[in-house]
Amino acid sequence: MAEADFEAPIRELIGRIDDLARFPGDPEKEKEVQRLRRELTALRREIYSRLTPWQKTMVARHPNRPYTLDYVQALFADFIEIHGDRRFADDPALVCGLASYHGRPVCVIGHQKGRDTKQKIYRNFGMPKPEGYRKALRVMQLAAKFQRPIICLIDTPGAYPGLDAEERGQAEAIAYNLREMSRLRTPIIVNVTGEGGSGGALAVAIGDRVNMLEHAIYSVISPEGCASILWRDARQAEASATAMKITATDLKAFGVVDEIIPEPPGGAHVDHETTFRNVDAVLQKQLAELSALRADQLAAGRYRKFRNMGRLGHEFVEEDLPPLAVNPDNA
Repeated sequence: MAEADFEAPIRELIGRIDDLARFPGDPEKEKEVQRLRRELTALRREIYSRLTPWQKTMVARHPNRPYTLDYVQALFADFIEIHGDRRFADDPALVCGLASYHGRPVCVIGHQKGRDTKQKIYRNFGMPKPEGYRKALRVMQLAAKFQRPIICLIDTPGAYPGLDAEERGQAEAIAYNLREMSRLRTPIIVNVTGEGGSGGALAVAIGDRVNMLEHAIYSVISPEGCASILWRDARQAEASATAMKITATDLKAFGVVDEIIPEPPGGAHVDHETTFRNVDAVLQKQLAELSALRADQLAAGRYRKFRNMGRLGHEFVEEDLPPLAVNPDNA
């Protein structure tokens, strides 16, 4: 199946609308355009209501989906980007900074893929290196010190697997982030906006609330990677996407995701503004809920949330939790 075969009827209808729109001032043609636009909305809603996991993977990777800097521009004010990990370098694949959200100071962390070839190379296709994760943690620890909530936007194929990244401790950087994020004493809200790929996503996704856009995906490996391992054939990616249960609906049923954020008909890439409004509504609600909790409640609840994932027949309670080792700088 071609990547966007399921969108062929949509593209055909858009072509008819564009052809008619070239004749402004003709009442009959304008009336037909309005009818076709209503038909287009209904067609998008119908097609996108029955996407397969592999088709959702294609939508999650669509190059016109909003990226972190788009969300920053739409939802946050006074954004100040912070660069560098104070050890090696800056990593443009992860955008980190301080901003204002509806008048409240927050920290924003997110992957940035890039639109054109030049940007994609500069952003390393949204695949962070160890310095990116160390930068993100440095900024999050700064936010925790000043009691700023942290908002994470996840959209990456995974951590960069190159030799230079491995030499600088890619696995250690990810593991360290997992431990440290689990005990930060400030609200953390995670939003998977496109691809949530493996440890590259999880390294900045340990949150009190984890949300997914309706057509995003979140998995331990890409469908192509899974197919290459299990079937020795990357062409089996469609089958592996179904088997891995990578969609928002599946993951909410498993308790990995707390809330599914609806996308406009046709996906987030066709209507950024509606997507921003939907994300904004969920962020405001969850931030109000988390702000009512004490710092120790946040850390303990976050730890319990992730320890409970995948368990059958028993849930951790407060008595199950070992004492939290608190960094004095984040107390």
